[in-house]
Amino acid sequence: MQITIVGGGFGGVKAALHLSKDKKSQITLISDKPDFQYYPALYGTATGYSHLQSWVPLGEIFAGRDNVTIIIDSIAKISKAEQTITGTSGTLYSYHTLILALGSITTYFGIEGLDQYAYGIKSADEIAELKQHLLEEFSRPNAADKNFLIVGAGPTGVELSSALGSYLKHLKKHYNKPEPKINITLIEAAPRVLPRMSEEASRLVTARLKSLGVHVELGKKVESETADSLIVSGKPIKSHTVIWTSGVANNPFFAANGDQFTFAKNGKVLVDNYLRADHNIYIIGDNAATQFSGLAQTALRDGVFVARHILKKSKAKYIAKMPPVVVPVGEKWAVFEYKKLRFAGLIGSLIRRAADFVGYSDILPFGQALGVWHAQTIKEDDSYIAENVHKK
Repeated sequence: MQITIVGGGFGGVKAALHLSKDKKSQITLISDKPDFQYYPALYGTATGYSHLQSWVPLGEIFAGRDNVTIIIDSIAKISKAEQTITGTSGTLYSYHTLILALGSITTYFGIEGLDQYAYGIKSADEIAELKQHLLEEFSRPNAADKNFLIVGAGPTGVELSSALGSYLKHLKKHYNKPEPKINITLIEAAPRVLPRMSEEASRLVTARLKSLGVHVELGKKVESETADSLIVSGKPIKSHTVIWTSGVANNPFFAANGDQFTFAKNGKVLVDNYLRADHNIYIIGDNAATQFSGLAQTALRDGVFVARHILKKSKAKYIAKMPPVVVPVGEKWAVFEYKKLRFAGLIGSLIRRAADFVGYSDILPFGQALGVWHAQTIKEDDSYIAENVHKK
């Protein structure tokens, strides 16, 4: 059985791992990056901890699996009639069974200036650019930036804003910059932080952020950005450091091939009860118009589901299930929520640590997972990022 998977994220990798257990299956995994990216750890890498927690080479994940071929390319076109996909490299790939797990991309909602001036933490290059900028800010002979603005109070924005203060204090000490006072502001258009979680979780997290010195601005709309300020609800806030964590859109591959798919209102692909867009094309993770798409746990579950369906090990229909959510807010504090169950504080932090180990174990053998998990506690020399930066 020949199976082609496009996407080296949670869903694509998990599907490939599961399918590779069947030695009769031949799997081709096409990814635009040579590494698997562990998204929940990116905020940690962006605030001074090891890059090893965030990226694992695909070659290491599939070592010893002779029925998996890895190709580094991105795809631009699909023809259902010819059963082919075309890479941006110009290579034409034929498929028999196809799994599309391309993930989402950042969107700025057309807000002027964000694409030019804002920083992000959703890739190795984005993190490198941000850290290079911060190093330059604190190494300048004149005063460093006073205001550090984070837009979007979803999990990534909350995690980053709660961890950024400690990292900036480290840079101040390293560069002997007693002044200025650092102001970290988290800006959210919704009336509360973590709007997809319960109101009680939002309340607990808001109080925690404020105790860490993070200024929280709710119900505020970002209107534009210039080289030295962010315009929020008609008022400029002076800053050279705006980090955008809000807004994702479906991978543009689907819109570019709009005649080949049917879409929901949010731009994601409509699928049947088996996550298929066609009889031999499966859409999983962020790309599928399912209830909880956009979460890593959903992508992992989707990968296992389609693998079992392809291998005819299950005829069950897909049922969307709400996964548990756990968001760290500074050291030794996190909020965990699953249905009516909720924990906050140290116990939430311990649950998050355990959840990360489970997340790594879903992708890596036990020994490797343990090593990568341990990397979350290791501080990294900033020069590693600075030397590998792609200039903005």
